[in-house]
Amino acid sequence: MGAHLVRRYITESDTEPDPAKKYEFDSLYGFPERKEREMVATQEQMCAARLPLEQRDYCAHHLLRFMKCKRDHWPNLLACSNQKHDWDLCEHQDYVMRMKEYERERRLQLRKKRIQGQAEAA
Repeated sequence: MGAHLVRRYITESDTEPDPAKKYEFDSLYGFPERKEREMVATQEQMCAARLPLEQRDYCAHHLLRFMKCKRDHWPNLLACSNQKHDWDLCEHQDYVMRMKEYERERRLQLRKKRIQGQAEAA
């Protein structure tokens, strides 16, 4: 906990990626067979369901199913445990994917800095 803050502000401030900005390297760099991530739910579906902007992500289709189940099975919300589990699992997998992309970006920036240092030394 907090190791990224030490790297960001103290030790490796020039190579630590900023999560608020777009990453420098292409997400397909080094992965020729990798598919681009796509959202399953459309903007019209999310707007019709009045989803807040912070919940419009790659797991919105699971959230829409969960909200529909809650509406249809009110007050028995235990009937929607499968939909809630699917949504929670998707959110967790999305979080893990974002952390992997962040770490990949950090390592590519360290590699770029190391290569530039070797080129300057030669």
